[in-house]
Amino acid sequence: MADIVSPQKRSEMMSGIRGKDTKPEILVRKALHKKGFRFRLHSRQLPGKPDIVLPKYKTVILVNGCFWHGHDCHLFKWPKSNFEFWKNKISETKSRDIKNKTSLENAGWNVITMWECQLRGHSTDSMNSTFDGLAEKIKSNIK
Repeated sequence: MADIVSPQKRSEMMSGIRGKDTKPEILVRKALHKKGFRFRLHSRQLPGKPDIVLPKYKTVILVNGCFWHGHDCHLFKWPKSNFEFWKNKISETKSRDIKNKTSLENAGWNVITMWECQLRGHSTDSMNSTFDGLAEKIKSNIK
């Protein structure tokens, strides 16, 4: 199936997609800050430059988009056009995610992955419950 926009327009659209400071990431950061957590962002010293680093708790949080990281949920659908390209790209991303997570865990870090589908389209009570669970997970790793 051919793309419905020109290559120039597609390039323009793709260049507008952020790698950091995404809406789900900002949502998690605001919730953590509201709960009293202080953190660093995108630490270059750690494998994969995790989105959120909580040194006091020796915990990192990865906020992943379901499409870009190939999550098995209702938000992920394989593209119909240029299928082989996307299959390779998403497979490489998944492999890199596993490698980075393993490296972080081997270095003694607790790794928590938050998925876009956990953060989209839920009621306020459901979101509060999600963030309460996240806070408990973080606090359970304090040394």
